[in-house]
Amino acid sequence: MQRRTFIKHTGVLTSMMGLAPSFSFGAKADRKFKVSLNPGAIGVQCTQKELIDYANRHRFEAISPLSDQLTAMSSNELDEILAQMHASKLTWDAVSLPIDFRKDQQTFREGLSSLPKVAKTCQSAGVTRMNTWIMPSHNELTYNQNFNQHRDRLRQIAEIAQDHGIRFGLEYVGTKRLKTIHRYPFAGTMKEMLELIAAINVAGVGLQLDAYHWYTSTETVADLLALKNEQIVTCDLNDASSGRTIEEQVDGERELPGDSGLIDLKGFMQALVKIGYDGAVRAEPFNAKLNAMENEEAIAKTSSAMWRTVGLIDAV
Repeated sequence: MQRRTFIKHTGVLTSMMGLAPSFSFGAKADRKFKVSLNPGAIGVQCTQKELIDYANRHRFEAISPLSDQLTAMSSNELDEILAQMHASKLTWDAVSLPIDFRKDQQTFREGLSSLPKVAKTCQSAGVTRMNTWIMPSHNELTYNQNFNQHRDRLRQIAEIAQDHGIRFGLEYVGTKRLKTIHRYPFAGTMKEMLELIAAINVAGVGLQLDAYHWYTSTETVADLLALKNEQIVTCDLNDASSGRTIEEQVDGERELPGDSGLIDLKGFMQALVKIGYDGAVRAEPFNAKLNAMENEEAIAKTSSAMWRTVGLIDAV
């Protein structure tokens, strides 16, 4: 949703700053992951520089690279952004894959031809991770046909990413409705996505974990503990909607992590620490109420929820 980029009344800003979390960045367990601010997932529209400012004000440790903005910057502008991040001790989260690989071959080829430029810019900026999501059903392609198309197209993307020192994460979507909305179901669990990653067979390809899809795929902490750090590229945190069973959950209607308590985020976070995950964790609630808020309020609420979730981790 379109939202103003400033708060009209300074009193509102002051009250929202009071929502800032009190957790120490090094609280409790010896975690290696960073708490990241991903603006698009919470309805915030901003520039890359504004994102740095927001992260500073609301105690985030990493930010999402906005590839369209980074690519349009001059070398001096990019250097300024990197200097601001360095001064703020901020690191990069994963960049969202900027091309469409799901449609016809011509659309894919045109997108693929533009990817090296984006990857080169990301490499220059120090971005080392990229991610995308996989639709778990298709109207025309059977499972095997869809698997082969994903393997071949994602391999080409992964090779370009690898050439620029970028790891590539794939997110499986676990909600039952999206698995059955089209005629032929496709990969929508961790095990199926690991099979696709193995078939792609390019170093640096791994999972984009998502607590919501882990939950809706009825996976367990044991499934997480079976992973290695190098198999996870980035990670989304959120919560499920109250009053719905797992089968009734809707992909685009979620809560901030911890808001409903349906997802075992304590077990999820403990597992990330135990396997030594060293990427970023970011909120991805896709929540209409959050999206309707002003930027500062939405970010403050997100920060509070994220640090509350980090606070679930016991010493390990």
